Amino acid sequence: MNLVFVNTNILAYARDQRDSRKQAIAMDWLRALAIHRTGRLSWQVLIEFYAVATHPRKLAMVEAAAQADVLALQAWNPLTPDSELLQRAWIVQSKYGFSWWDAMVVSAALIAGCGTLLSEDLQHRQVIEGSLTIIDPFAADAPAPPTE
Repeated sequence: MNLVFVNTNILAYARDQRDSRKQAIAMDWLRALAIHRTGRLSWQVLIEFYAVATHPRKLAMVEAAAQADVLALQAWNPLTPDSELLQRAWIVQSKYGFSWWDAMVVSAALIAGCGTLLSEDLQHRQVIEGSLTIIDPFAADAPAPPTE
């Protein structure tokens, strides 16, 4: 089954009650990926999520709740930043023109062997290195989460 890398914004929308449509879509994806054990992420994503989740003008979650989410998502074995990730991100940033932080996310997805990267922030349906497709799960033509 296709491994799916989850970007920070998907985790944030799963907890954002201000947009019920996006929250439902994000929750459906996270639930399906957890059930199928096909979700992947990185420490960068978890750290960014915690910062967004606890920021008073963003999600404004109670720290204990955000911490519980981060601890639970460690079951997805987040990719740790290392020399390989750094060097791959330099190449991806140069080749595709991504911001540094987006290049790190894309590179982590590639290293993790993912076929899909869920992100609202990147170009929907863009293919990276011939093997990774960026999907905006909130786009009108986005595929549904896996059910089988």
